[in-house]
Amino acid sequence: MDLMQDIINRAKANLQRIVLPEGTDERTLRAADRLLTDKVAHIILIGDPNEISQLTTQYGLSHIQEATIINPVHHEKKEVYIHLLLELRQKKGMTPKQAATLVENPLYLACLMIKAGDADGEIAGADNTTGDVLRPALQIIKTVPGISSVSGAFIMFIKDKSYGDDGIMVFADCAVIPDPTADELTQIAVSTAQTTRNIVGVEPRIAMLSFSTKGSTSHPRVDKVAEATRLAKKMAPDLKIDGELQADAALVEAIGLKKAPGSEIAGKANVLVFPSLEVGNIAYKLVQRLGGAEAVGPILQGMAAPVNDLSRGCSSDDIYKMVAIAANQAIGMKSAK
Repeated sequence: MDLMQDIINRAKANLQRIVLPEGTDERTLRAADRLLTDKVAHIILIGDPNEISQLTTQYGLSHIQEATIINPVHHEKKEVYIHLLLELRQKKGMTPKQAATLVENPLYLACLMIKAGDADGEIAGADNTTGDVLRPALQIIKTVPGISSVSGAFIMFIKDKSYGDDGIMVFADCAVIPDPTADELTQIAVSTAQTTRNIVGVEPRIAMLSFSTKGSTSHPRVDKVAEATRLAKKMAPDLKIDGELQADAALVEAIGLKKAPGSEIAGKANVLVFPSLEVGNIAYKLVQRLGGAEAVGPILQGMAAPVNDLSRGCSSDDIYKMVAIAANQAIGMKSAK
């Protein structure tokens, strides 16, 4: 099962418009050239056209001319986007002067393009912090109805194929919410289920993890996970979800049968929802570094349109993969509507 190739193939079959606001970054340009060569998505680059042209020649790229290139300072829809930003933020005190300035910021412009229906998703973060990427996204694109919390998932490609679905699992939240409440954990679980369906293409089997299995330990942190499991079942009755479960009970069938008899998730989980960000972040990095797994992400969840944040240490290959993933998110969101 080559999931990444499946993701790329699905993107090729239903081309989406993905905007890359860091249009003069070398890794971004190299990824864009490859994406256009492979016809994975319609690419929109934001940046000075003359600089992009010079860099294209410098790097020996051959397909950048197929991208839509938007000059953030001078373009035909600038006034439309200024008006849209004012409409969205005027009640928060934004002035026309502030809107005219912000609309020239590539990160704001990318989100306005998505909000206006001129793009389907965004990938950024190679040159910007997570806060800088998320701020305009939350102000302009906002979250999915019924979801107020944005979270981050990783697709984990594990060498031992006996885990998850042929070695593929989804971990969350590993990127955004430091100490989620029961309600936030509920939203993380529901959002991760959607990510699993849209990108991995399988039905999620969600384990809500803790240091206790089915009341084996009493603690407020255990109660939080148990409550989140109850709320998630109420919010999405179709979900296959169980908790609280220890990691071994979630992953190993023999242990699951012993610790949580009768559970349809214990020993069979393909999605792990962690009780806090420190646990999730540590867990995915340990599995990645000590277990030799490949971690793809973070995939931001809960946004009304795909906006994915890159690590500033990312490679052009990381950007290529995240564009394909964002395209799959967009396809899934459109299908759900």
